[in-house]
Formats: sequence, C-alpha cells, structure tokens
Amino acid sequence: MDDVKEDTILTGVRRIWRLFYYMEEITLQALLEAGCHFGHKSERWHPKASSFIYTKKDGIHIIDLAKTKAGLEAAGEYVKSVVAGGGEVLFVGTKRQASGILKQEAVTVGAPYFSDRWIGGFMTNWDQIRKNIEKINKMEEDQKNGGWKKFPKHEQVKMGKYLSRIKIYYGGVLHLKEVPQALFVVDVRKEIAAVREGKRRGIPVIGVVDTNSDPTGIDYVIPANDDAVGSVTYIVRYIASAYKEGKDAFNKRMEDERVKNEEMKAKAEEEKKKQEKEAAKKPTLAEEQKREAEKAASAKGGSTSGGKKVKK
Repeated sequence: MDDVKEDTILTGVRRIWRLFYYMEEITLQALLEAGCHFGHKSERWHPKASSFIYTKKDGIHIIDLAKTKAGLEAAGEYVKSVVAGGGEVLFVGTKRQASGILKQEAVTVGAPYFSDRWIGGFMTNWDQIRKNIEKINKMEEDQKNGGWKKFPKHEQVKMGKYLSRIKIYYGGVLHLKEVPQALFVVDVRKEIAAVREGKRRGIPVIGVVDTNSDPTGIDYVIPANDDAVGSVTYIVRYIASAYKEGKDAFNKRMEDERVKNEEMKAKAEEEKKKQEKEAAKKPTLAEEQKREAEKAASAKGGSTSGGKKVKK
C-alpha cells in the first residue's frame, strides 16, 4: 500500500514538474531508455556521421550517447541564451514521428513552429511571407469583429474555408514579427529545405542528426535517433524547456526594466514637484524688482523730508 502511495506521489510530482518546464539534468540512462542510441542500418550510414558513431551491432550503428548528451546540453544553452536575449527559435519537424510532439511542446511554451509542411521561401523571401502573415491576422481579426458581415453568406463561407486551410501551414508562425534568430530541426535530412534557407540567411541551425545524415553545416549537432518517438520526444521536450527558461528570463528582465523605469519616472516627478514647491516660496524677479523699487522710493522720501527747513 505504501509503495502504491509513493508511486502516486512520484507521478504527481513528475506532472507538476512538466508544468513548470524547467531543464532537467540529462543522464545517459535517460537517453538510453528513450532510444536515442539507435542509428540506421550500417549500409545506410553517411560517412561524415562517423564522428559520433560508437559501434556497430547486428548490422545497426550505435550512437555515442556521451556526444548526444554534450550536443543536447550545448543546444539547450544556446536556445536559452537566444530567447533570453529577445530572439526567437523556430521549431521545425514535419515527419510523422515528430510533428505531433513538436507542435504540442511548441504550443505549450509559446514557440513558433512548422509541424505540417515547410513553407518554401520562409527565410529567403521573408518580405512576402510577412505580408501573408499580416493578411491572415487581419482576416482573423475581421472575422472576430464582424467585418465579414458586409459580404454575402457564400463569400463568408469561402473565406472561412480559405482561412482554415491556410492556417494549417501558417498557424504556428502567425505571431512572428521578424525572421527567427535560430532554427531547431528534427531530422536535418528530411528538412533539408529549411536547413538550406537558414544557412543562406546566416541563421544558426540546431539539428537532430542521425547516422544517415550529413552534419556538415549544422551549427549545433544533436546526434540521436530521429525516427523513434521516445527519442524525438525527449529531445524536443528538452529544447522546449530551454526555450521556456529563456522566455521566463526575458520576461523577468523586461518586468525589472519596467519597474525601474516607473521608479525613475516617479522619482523625477517627485523631484519636479519639490522644485516647483521651492520655487513657489521664492519671490519672482518682478516681485524682487517691485520691492527694490519700493525700498528706493521709501529711502528717497525719507531723505527729502529730513532735509526740509522748518519755518518759524
């Protein structure tokens, strides 16, 4: 009975821990249990992936989990620093094993994402992409505010269908105002279009690289199994937690700056009121001149009366 209670408590603690989304310590045991070490069949390997292949067993390459751990930690710290500095990291994972979990984690932490299809030219043709995003946002706003009521019913239906269809692809990036500062890609081989556009724009790429992929050009390599759901879930969740920590740090800094500015503003207003109060106590220049004139007139009058001769 006690064991059941203990398991229940531990399960509750884990759930609460996930709600806060803090970066947990990466262990080799956790990576092993997630299946991050399984690569592809040895005949499907990429020669440049040899730097993180540990051995071959039963015709399957085994990934060195020590390098997976180091790569994931470095990637997490980079994501955290980018977001803490006010930047954005775009999550990209359109393959079946990654799309669901990537969308879930990105939505939870508020990160931009692509989980259905990469939109060609998203990086290299950003000006047009931004116009499309603004158009979709305006359509949504008009729909909510009743702006569509001026159109016939059949036009409203057509517009609604178009908006629903386009949001399938753009839904995860509608809050982006500028090009993201980094890309996080699950399976760099499948998402080669996103990787190429990122490199063309000089945007750092964080990528999950399996044994059949070329790590060349990937700034932060996470050598791991990119097909197993457990492996993808573990990595995506860790990167999402890094994003969340960075976002919390950024929001805290913004709040501290806001409070500091308000305090400085209040202090300046208080100082201004104090100066105005002191200035009100002091006589003005006109009053000083009037007083001086009165004193001079009084002194002149006294001198004249004192110098008069008294008649007998």
